Amino acid sequence: MKVLFLCTGNSCRSQMAEGWAEKLHPGVIEAYSAGTAPHGVDPRAIKAMAEAGVDISGHRSKHADELKAVAFDLVVTVCDNAREACPAWSGKTKKLHRSFEDPPFLAKEAGTEEEALAAYRRVRDEIKEFVARLPGIFKQGV
Repeated sequence: MKVLFLCTGNSCRSQMAEGWAEKLHPGVIEAYSAGTAPHGVDPRAIKAMAEAGVDISGHRSKHADELKAVAFDLVVTVCDNAREACPAWSGKTKKLHRSFEDPPFLAKEAGTEEEALAAYRRVRDEIKEFVARLPGIFKQGV
């Protein structure tokens, strides 16, 4: 099953989702991530995922247009902005929206690096729970 995780910046939430899909569902989900306005992979996202045993340090931020030729089974928007700006996907592609809070926004008010990372960890774990259930959600017909 080819799945695209789409957010605005392709810097954090969609990258985490791609990493979790690769880790939790090898051979089941062929995971991709992209953004509507990509701007680089967030170093705190890389760190939070590494703490959970998932290496996304080799990922790069991509624009959704780079993947237009891929026949996705499912496109999952992981933020509200991406849902509104989601490009049209042809064929049998299904869409699913599951918004997660933005860790960089949550971390803005953090007084320490540890407090900032706590926001990333919380969202990372929420994304993990969602991605763990994704094959079942897809089988139920999205």
